[in-house]
Amino acid sequence: MLSYCTNVHPAQDLDAILRQLDTHAVAVREKLGEDRLGVGLWLAATVAEGLANDPGARRRLAAELEARGLAVQTLNAFPYGGFHESVVKHSVYQPRWTDPRRLKYTVDCVTVLADLLPADAEYGSISTLPLGWREPWTPSDDTRAKVAFDEVTRVLGETLVRRGRPVKLAVEPEPGCVLDTMADAVDWLAGRVDPRHVGVCLDTCHLAVSFADPRRTVARVVEAGLEVVKVQASSALHIERPDTEAARAALAEFAEPRYLHQVRELLPDGRVLASDDLPRALAELPATGPWRVHFHVPLHAAPQPPLTSTTDVLAESLAAVAEQAGPRRPHVEVETYTWNVLPERHRQDLADGIADELRWARKVSS
Repeated sequence: MLSYCTNVHPAQDLDAILRQLDTHAVAVREKLGEDRLGVGLWLAATVAEGLANDPGARRRLAAELEARGLAVQTLNAFPYGGFHESVVKHSVYQPRWTDPRRLKYTVDCVTVLADLLPADAEYGSISTLPLGWREPWTPSDDTRAKVAFDEVTRVLGETLVRRGRPVKLAVEPEPGCVLDTMADAVDWLAGRVDPRHVGVCLDTCHLAVSFADPRRTVARVVEAGLEVVKVQASSALHIERPDTEAARAALAEFAEPRYLHQVRELLPDGRVLASDDLPRALAELPATGPWRVHFHVPLHAAPQPPLTSTTDVLAESLAAVAEQAGPRRPHVEVETYTWNVLPERHRQDLADGIADELRWARKVSS
């Protein structure tokens, strides 16, 4: 089932979540003319904790979802909270997997998702951050993260025994983090985790920013004995000639203050230069090769020239997963959380935009 991620909505409690679903998700479902729509829920840590501690509240949420024609197979447990504050930037990577709060939040999400899965769901998935931001990170941090993953794996195993269907954790590499690329994630996870319970989340924007080859990337995951548990269908900004005045003016429109927009530049010799945010990149990168920018742009609407997007990477990634990942297809979740910070001329009504993205993604993935 194709879903869209509700981290685009600034809901910090259960009642607000239901209002957002009424306002947007139900409208999207009706625009698509469907009886049931997949939603990838984002639950702030306080909401997840309240639901995990209250079986009645979980039953209520499951009933509310069903009444609205909404189905949940996946959760986004990357942002812990405050995802729509005026400035998010590096705080989205807190708490790290060395912090007991991250483990508790994830375990709470496992409890909630196990009770929300529809009857026809083969499994549930939960995407999570790639350990934390890269600095600081020490060998002792690595050890603590491994202990936390052992504990969440134990919980996932118990959930499978108790409920008869697995809930799987999907680690989502992101530029600038400890697990910056999918190759980093594979290297860290292989041999450290039980692949029956822990795999990877392939965010196609992040993959594109790293200039990685989608087919080789998916092949490496499979060869390591890991599973692509979830795909976040997303698209990055691409600019072939970032040294021109028109290019720099177009990029500057996307240099907004809320989220971090990491930039990578591909040099002619194949090396990739890194900058941690778009304003810094405009000041410090040489701009002699193409840039890709971590800014999730709408899938169905290419940005205005000279900018383009990396939907080709998204399409190739979906094809590679279909060919190499085996009979169990991963959950696919459209994750354009940036609608409210897009330059004004790139915006549209939110429900219309999400519906258009889902139509586009369905066509590409069919």
